[in-house]
Amino acid sequence: MKYYLIAGEASGDLHASRLMAALSKVDDDAEFRFFGGDLMAAVGGTCVKHYRDLAFMGIIPVLLHLPTILRNMALCKRDIVEWQPDVVILVDYPGFNLDIAKYIHSHTRIPIYYYISPKIWAWKEWRIKRIKRDVDEMFSILPFEVPFFEQKHHYPIHYVGNPTAEEVEEFRAGYKESFDDFAKRHGLSSKPVIALLAGSRRAEIQNNLPSMIEAARRFEDYQMVLAGAPGIEPDFYDRFISGTGVSLVHHDTYALLSHARCAAVTSGTATLETALFGVPQVVCYRMAMPKLVAFCRRYVLKVKYVSLVNLIADREVVTELVADTFSTDNIAKQLALLLPDGEARQRMLDGYEDVRRKIGGDSPSESAAHIIYDLVK
Repeated sequence: MKYYLIAGEASGDLHASRLMAALSKVDDDAEFRFFGGDLMAAVGGTCVKHYRDLAFMGIIPVLLHLPTILRNMALCKRDIVEWQPDVVILVDYPGFNLDIAKYIHSHTRIPIYYYISPKIWAWKEWRIKRIKRDVDEMFSILPFEVPFFEQKHHYPIHYVGNPTAEEVEEFRAGYKESFDDFAKRHGLSSKPVIALLAGSRRAEIQNNLPSMIEAARRFEDYQMVLAGAPGIEPDFYDRFISGTGVSLVHHDTYALLSHARCAAVTSGTATLETALFGVPQVVCYRMAMPKLVAFCRRYVLKVKYVSLVNLIADREVVTELVADTFSTDNIAKQLALLLPDGEARQRMLDGYEDVRRKIGGDSPSESAAHIIYDLVK
């Protein structure tokens, strides 16, 4: 069968690539065409557009690149109609993907499946109307989404487990490198590591990384190691890390987390990855107009937390420094509570165990692939 997938960022590329690999196991005749990235291309098929050309974040960048975004949307719609796949599989990235779903639903009879559901439980809950209208099947990777969709909005979904948990577990099972070997391979010192995970988009990195570095520099007994994001060229980081003593590790984030003593992490999938590696963290997310954002968090957003760790646990396991609470001093204060040991560190590690239990141990890519294949067939 013919599968058309759309992933608009690095995490979507990873999850979509694993789903494609699982679909290839259950469908010997699987053909793929996609908007995505290098990991999807490695599985096979035709990459129509790389996610680097899609990932614009924030009102101003979106407005500045609006003609490009509209051209990409038009290309995607035209390409799907011409190729006539058996199913279109959307992977997160709702601003783009829900528009595609609306068009394909109204102009064709191609079924629309959504793998990794949009986070409408956080905000833009009104999008549920569009999902009910345009999306035939929803596949969730977060356990708290089941009651949100099924009980609150009477929209049945498939909870298939969490791909990040599967990816981390597989890596940890096969990774045997010592810290000395890891440090030698990347030219690091013997000091324990504070990992910096500053986001996967340029705007996130620009907003968060400078304060992360300034905070971590206060801990002279540790070395700062920055995880380079997929899709971001290494020289982009030079303006931020030059002269700071920060080492850049590219395409090796999981190995970095395997050896990190603690981490400063920009909110997103990375917060869950860090937790699953058992690395205590402080979650940082700087925003423009922080006081306005803080007001919106209290009175507009539908959730109490921004990190996946806290959302899954349904309580504060990790400290979130967002909007008006984001500052260099606050980041440093929270790091100090986690280094080297202490009650705060142990409480966080205990909370991570709750998160692991709530996620479960199923293979989401394999579960979703079997369901998708059976439904389409």
